[in-house]
Amino acid sequence: MPLRFIHTADVHLGKTYRTSPGEAERYEDFFICLAGIVADALRESVDFVLIAGDLFHTGQILPRTFARTIETLQPLKDAGIPCVAVEGNHDWIHRRDNISWMEALSQMGYLRLLRPSRTPDGGYRFDSFAPEKGGGHTEIKGLNIYGIGYIGAQAGSHVERICQAVTTVNNLLLFHVGLWTYSPVEIGNMHPAEALPLAGVFDYVALGHGHKPYVTATPEGRPYAFNPGSPERVNFGEEKYDKGYYLVTVENGKFSPVFRPTDPRPMLAATIDLDGANDADQALERFRTQAAEALAGTDDERRPLFDIRLKGRVGFHPFELGRERLRRLLEEIAAPLHVEIRSSLSLVVRGGEEEAVKKSLGEIERDVLKELIGAGSEYQGREEELARLALSLRDAVQRGNVDGDELLALLEGMDE
Repeated sequence: MPLRFIHTADVHLGKTYRTSPGEAERYEDFFICLAGIVADALRESVDFVLIAGDLFHTGQILPRTFARTIETLQPLKDAGIPCVAVEGNHDWIHRRDNISWMEALSQMGYLRLLRPSRTPDGGYRFDSFAPEKGGGHTEIKGLNIYGIGYIGAQAGSHVERICQAVTTVNNLLLFHVGLWTYSPVEIGNMHPAEALPLAGVFDYVALGHGHKPYVTATPEGRPYAFNPGSPERVNFGEEKYDKGYYLVTVENGKFSPVFRPTDPRPMLAATIDLDGANDADQALERFRTQAAEALAGTDDERRPLFDIRLKGRVGFHPFELGRERLRRLLEEIAAPLHVEIRSSLSLVVRGGEEEAVKKSLGEIERDVLKELIGAGSEYQGREEELARLALSLRDAVQRGNVDGDELLALLEGMDE
């Protein structure tokens, strides 16, 4: 009988927008998505499910997120379908004196969390997995599955040691890493040439990390490494990515993956041109018209996620628009679930006979903050540094996808 499995990655359970009215609904999106994959696994009677890292959006999850995860994975456990996973960079818990949520799921039998050991000389050792002690290798119906979580920027330099540690045949590698060709702005990738030796040891390399699906092949044209991307849209900028997972059939040593699409929440992006608007009222009317046209681009009944960039030179202070004012206007049009607004508006300032000078909204914000900070004598000389920190904190909070540890990390980066 052929062997069949599902390969998914970057599920990001617990992701939401904490500053948004749609927080609860967005939180559920990721569990709904995983539940759909679990239902497909049962319907297709697969032999196992692979999760190539970033099951969670952050290592420090809420107890309710852990409880919902157990509820979502329970049908796999009840059906006796193993779920094999590795940790991604989002799953990693920095306080290693505590057990991670991924480890807890593994000890409870919901996952087989694979973690290799290291030898004194820096090599890898893939011990057989056992729930009480872990391990880096598990075998299912003759297929040897090896797992490595997130390594970081030096992942490519580890490939030779990984290959040297494997002595079996019929091998699969579960690895939370990306390839630069397909994820040029991600941290924790390796170059395709660095990854190529994996093709000589592993028949299928199950990747994660990048949220856009891709396949890479050997110079002879044999596909060997597969990244399904994230099954739900995680970040703005993913509106054009295909979303899904791989359903893989293995027969006579040949791996045949088929990309199965999922049903993520609609995400829209629009650039709204306000160039030449003389006052805020005129700009708002243009905003209303262009936003309505953009929101008409989906027939999905679910409220969309909406990414807006404002551009143009205007004759009024951009602060007069205000993000909350624009959000209220959008709610009158289509009530998107969550909106992010980025402004590249330039204020045209004229002084006497001088030529017009352009100032972007970001420059105006920074100037105002520097003036306020400089008003306190104890902070004089640090205006630029503290203004940059304040804007970084503001942007992180507005995105709504950071936890307290990440905000503290920004502050801890400052000199006392």
